[in-house]
Amino acid sequence: MSKCKLWALTLPRGARLSLSHLWERGGAQRRGEGIPPAAALVLLATSCAPAASPAPPSAEPQHALRPVPASARPALLDDSGEWAGLRQAIQRSEAWYARQPRERTLAFGARTVTAGRMGDALQRLREFLATNPSPQQLARWVEREFEVVESVGGPDGSVLVTGYYEPLIPGSLTRSAEHSVPVYGLPADLTKPYFTRQQITGEKRLEGRGLEIAWVRDPVDLFFVEVQGSGAIQLAEGGEVRIGYAGSNGHPYRSVGRLLVDEGQVPAEKISMQAIRAYLTEHPEEVARVLNHNESFVFFRRLEGAPEGSLGEPVTPGRSIATDHRVFPPGALAFLQTTRPGVGPGGETVAAGPLTRFVLNQDTGGAIRGPGRVDFFWGRGTEAATAAGLMKQSGRLFFLVPRR
Repeated sequence: MSKCKLWALTLPRGARLSLSHLWERGGAQRRGEGIPPAAALVLLATSCAPAASPAPPSAEPQHALRPVPASARPALLDDSGEWAGLRQAIQRSEAWYARQPRERTLAFGARTVTAGRMGDALQRLREFLATNPSPQQLARWVEREFEVVESVGGPDGSVLVTGYYEPLIPGSLTRSAEHSVPVYGLPADLTKPYFTRQQITGEKRLEGRGLEIAWVRDPVDLFFVEVQGSGAIQLAEGGEVRIGYAGSNGHPYRSVGRLLVDEGQVPAEKISMQAIRAYLTEHPEEVARVLNHNESFVFFRRLEGAPEGSLGEPVTPGRSIATDHRVFPPGALAFLQTTRPGVGPGGETVAAGPLTRFVLNQDTGGAIRGPGRVDFFWGRGTEAATAAGLMKQSGRLFFLVPRR
């Protein structure tokens, strides 16, 4: 998932941005190729926000995490009420650690821990979760087994938390009047820069070459799959097919959200994935112009199984996060303390209650850079899309270091 695309932005407190971005295992976007997680939605949304703050003081691993005094430690009370998803996410990190040399070192700030030790600690945690502990019992067990360190965050000390999801859009394996928008695979003659989005979608330069993986109903739907880096197509014939990032045309990403803000079509404080989609729904004659403003175009490939993060393991809704793996240890256990996104009376994004839970660092993205950014995977479906599209919350991110 995270493998798709992203871009990392650190916004000042109160700045609005919207959506983060994406994933798919082969998604270079999240990995930083092209615009791409966390994924270009972040970019799509973030780039619509006010100018970003200066880069964090240090993005070096040894300075990214700091000790937490006992008086400042979080309660470590998980608000989810269920452990099945957490156990599943832990097992997937364990699988990744099992493929690493046991003596490989992982940086937790100034400290290092071996992959073998980290995998063993996660196994003990997973086994304890099988006893179905209460949130309070789990918190006490984790405090005994792990030390707590905290991300130094961005310039203001906090972490910007955005969200990503897996889009599910209607389509078909055959072209029809209802499903007429092609989902293109990678051209054999791809060189960069290749045809622009306008040349591909408007002038139909690739038509008739047999590159179509599927056909979908709405070009806006497909555009947001590009932004996320991967997604699934609900087939009219029954069943579904998953698609993921295969490559791009090599043109730079240009934010359609920024375009709408600059033109005065959407207020900067209200820009989000939902706002962009609403504008295009209300102005169908504008769809081609607005989407073609972004000359970058994504080619897809078919995927088997669930969407994967940058570890090569499936990501788990509500339990997987994407961070900058240059500064934070991949696969590690963390605790996220933030708020759920909601919509205020003026259409602005507001906090709608706490979101505090154990998560696993299983994804990354080209836009998720430095210790002040984290991308939270919401899953798939309408609710996940809404939450991911709105999420731009301030928060704190703690990593848990095995004591033994």
